Amino acid sequence: MTFSGKNSRQIISSWLGALSSTQQNMPATLSINDHSRNSAGMKYVYPVISRRAGGVSVGINLNTNNACNWACLYCQVPNLTRGTAPEIDLRLLESELRLFLTNATSGDFLLRNAPAGARTLVDIAFSGNGEPTSASVFPEAVSIAGRALDDFGLSATVRLRLITNGSLLHRAYVREGIARIGERGGEVWFKIDRGSQTGVRLVNGITTTPEKTRKALIACAKLAPTWVQTCFFAIDGQSIDEQEFQAYLELVTSAKNEIRGVLLYSLARPSLQPAAERLSALNAESLSAYARRIAETGIEVIATP
Repeated sequence: MTFSGKNSRQIISSWLGALSSTQQNMPATLSINDHSRNSAGMKYVYPVISRRAGGVSVGINLNTNNACNWACLYCQVPNLTRGTAPEIDLRLLESELRLFLTNATSGDFLLRNAPAGARTLVDIAFSGNGEPTSASVFPEAVSIAGRALDDFGLSATVRLRLITNGSLLHRAYVREGIARIGERGGEVWFKIDRGSQTGVRLVNGITTTPEKTRKALIACAKLAPTWVQTCFFAIDGQSIDEQEFQAYLELVTSAKNEIRGVLLYSLARPSLQPAAERLSALNAESLSAYARRIAETGIEVIATP
């Protein structure tokens, strides 16, 4: 659902309904419940069905070592470790991406593997098994993806996206990569799950301050269109408390004139972290209630239960 001010309208596309009914009748490989990085049998490139993007997202995994500088409670990466991206074989990355795009645009990959209604390429997303901007060749990887979109005639319909925790915006090469995304009409999904230092430490496993996050968010938004991506969920049956929600609102609204809006969602797949059994998804009604309160600040909100 999209919420703008106090008004809301249904925006969950027809592909979601088709996806749900089709999954009962055909053994499609891709689904919203499985974001396996091995679905295409490649090292760096993997397709997924993205609820928030609305179709098939071509993921680029620069963290093949399952290393991240955060440790989110709800992370679905197996054997997650602290660290940065390994050395990247850019030639292999480019060859895999071009091979996949060939299959997706001229072969029958989407027909065989995606449910009816979701057989559209919507983006190339830098996401994967850790923080993608920890790869020092992140800008070069962005350029590789951009050239591939041009060569396959997809630049007008398939968007470049970065899904990031935003913690490395102080690095020049990260800002360069994001600027390249912005120059191509792409966008950034910037993760903010909680607003207080205590809440971020609990949910994301790192120590930072709201002010550092705010500065990084604004810096990012100046380089490329930026959405805040937020996951709300229950811990031990308890949703985000009011004090923490107010801290989140204060942080997000402090940048409301720079960001495009908030992508609000809950859990769709089980966590693979030690706290997994303590976590549970919010129902659509609860998520919508939070979305309306965020929207009352004047920020556009797209809520995906």
